[in-house]
Amino acid sequence: MRFVLSVIDHQTGIATAEEMAAIGAFNARLVAEGSWVMAAGLAAPNESLLVDARGETPDVSPGPLHHGSEYISGFWIIESPGLDDAVALAMEASTHCRRRVEVRAFLET
Repeated sequence: MRFVLSVIDHQTGIATAEEMAAIGAFNARLVAEGSWVMAAGLAAPNESLLVDARGETPDVSPGPLHHGSEYISGFWIIESPGLDDAVALAMEASTHCRRRVEVRAFLET
C-alpha cells in the first residue's frame, strides 16, 4: 500500500541543519528498506496559486486554499505493508523533522 506522510508546519517551513541531517538519514533508511517512493519540501503557502477551471472562465488567484496558521510544508510518499507500519514510519518522521505528520492512504484501484 502507498501512503502520503504530510509534514504539518506553522513556522517558516525551513528545517534546521540538524533536522535536515536527521531527515536525510531517515530518507536513506527508507530507500534501503524499500519503503521510499519520493519526498519533497513545498514552497510557503503565500507562494501558492489556486486554480479553478470548472466554469466558463478559468480563475487563477494568489494564495493558499486554507488560511489557517498550519500548512503542509513537505511530504513523503512511502510503500508500506499496512497502516500500522505507515504510522510507525510517520512517528519516526515526526521525530526527525520535529513537526506533526499526517498519514493518509492512497486510494488504490
